[in-house]
Amino acid sequence: MEIVENLLVLLHLLGMAAIVGSAVFVARGRPTPALLWGARAQIVTGLLLVGVVEMGDDPVNHAKIGVKLVVAIAVAACAEVAAGRARRGRGERPQLVHAAGGLAVLNAAVAVLWV
Repeated sequence: MEIVENLLVLLHLLGMAAIVGSAVFVARGRPTPALLWGARAQIVTGLLLVGVVEMGDDPVNHAKIGVKLVVAIAVAACAEVAAGRARRGRGERPQLVHAAGGLAVLNAAVAVLWV
């Protein structure tokens, strides 16, 4: 079961890297497929990680998980809205893309600093 947990952590970190890398370094405010799929991967792998940890003996901080889930949903919402607006030709919203990147960094900070 430890290998599954480690694999999920790897995928979770790759999702965050896709969001932050796409929002800050690659796209310069334009939504990319990596941004969208990274946001989706963050939610799915995060929920799977909670399930795997719940099956083990380690306690889970449900308040922390709730905060991280709300932030992850906000990241996905920013990414999806920005991509939808770009697809419809309604102009780019670099603020939404940068917000997604910033919220992903916030989520990482919550994960590391909330003890």
